[in-house]
Amino acid sequence: MPDALEPPIVLASASPRRRELLTRAGVRFEVVPSSVEERPFAGETPRALALRLAREKALDVARRFPASPCRIVLGADTIVVLEDSVLGKPADRQEALTMLRRLAGHTHRVITAVAVVETDRLEPRALCVESTVVMRPASDAKLRAYVATGESLDKAGAYAAQGEGRRFVERIDGSESNVIGLPIEETLDLLRAGKTKQKAPPTARPRKTLP
Repeated sequence: MPDALEPPIVLASASPRRRELLTRAGVRFEVVPSSVEERPFAGETPRALALRLAREKALDVARRFPASPCRIVLGADTIVVLEDSVLGKPADRQEALTMLRRLAGHTHRVITAVAVVETDRLEPRALCVESTVVMRPASDAKLRAYVATGESLDKAGAYAAQGEGRRFVERIDGSESNVIGLPIEETLDLLRAGKTKQKAPPTARPRKTLP
């Protein structure tokens, strides 16, 4: 990770959860949100979707910076998967309630993909982390009351495991920070690798997009 003498990481996300996790880990960063549209391709698997979006977000922001001085850009995407259905961020409270009704009393997966791009190379390195979440059964009244707090609206799956939504979570198997929005240990490993690459002789900066 960059130290005090190096430029801060660029976080290609406006997520307050990711900002909090990076701050707790002692990472210096600035926020430059990506403008990538979060839509799946036909036939795209959940894992492929998350990885593609994380790479696209990191590249979208990295291209806004010059090649030198080299900056490290971090992109991420979190999705909730119930059986074969991908649950993204609800468009409104009614959709949030529908998602929570589906999740209550069932087990689902949370997949977060993380991508790191150095601005002098534009070659994303990415990984994917998956956790399993067991949800408690919940009455419709409790779900409605939770949705009324507004916490659901910018969360994949319509709940926040680190907030009031924790009351509906019975158990998390795997990385809890992954469920919140950023698998912090794996992310730190990617950032450390990026710092090592910064010290290597630079290569020509490619401008092609991902296949």
